[in-house]
Amino acid sequence: MLLPALSRAQETARRISCLSNLRQLSVAAHLYVDDNQGTYPLRSNTDRWPDKFYGNYGKNVKLLLCPTDGLNGQIPQTGTGSNNVADASPRSYLINGWNDWYADQIGTTDFQQVGNAAAQTGLKESVILYASDTVVLGEKLSDAGDYYMDLFENPAVGGNDTSVAEQCRHDNRNASSVAGGQSGSGGSNYAMADGSARFLEYPQAVSPVHLWCISDADRAANAWKF
Repeated sequence: MLLPALSRAQETARRISCLSNLRQLSVAAHLYVDDNQGTYPLRSNTDRWPDKFYGNYGKNVKLLLCPTDGLNGQIPQTGTGSNNVADASPRSYLINGWNDWYADQIGTTDFQQVGNAAAQTGLKESVILYASDTVVLGEKLSDAGDYYMDLFENPAVGGNDTSVAEQCRHDNRNASSVAGGQSGSGGSNYAMADGSARFLEYPQAVSPVHLWCISDADRAANAWKF
């Protein structure tokens, strides 16, 4: 009986450490916005959010890793195409790609066009209606190299919220990382637009409203239905 209790306690400690990482990254994002006319970074293929926020989180790339991620020996993946230390470091988190907002502005959910729009204009913090309940950063699957949580990428499988975002990394019942998460118990950690971070049990990040979206209409339309 002691071993299950010890396992749960160890996973609780890892979950808290992961939450601390996201809280610091959330503050780093908030500082970046304050220093850049209230705007989040432009989408880039070479200089992405880990590097953009680098100085604001103390240039400590260990903050990019959840201690539960990689617990079974895997190395959390990151993307390619960048030579800077932060973007190239193993990484457990991804940032909101704000696909819903850009799609509303340009009138299409075509991912190529949405991505192009995000590369031209950074999202203004002021357009976020629910700062304490809108996700800026969340956990990703260990084998996914994505930097962005894109609703309209990979439409055949339902978008990155289905195929890339880790919905259930922290399972206190069996202290395991649930690959894919969508069928597991527990939940994951999230950083919000107001600089806070918190643990959300699955499926609270995506249902009854989708917390990666901005407008009431998009939060309802993209919510997972059960």
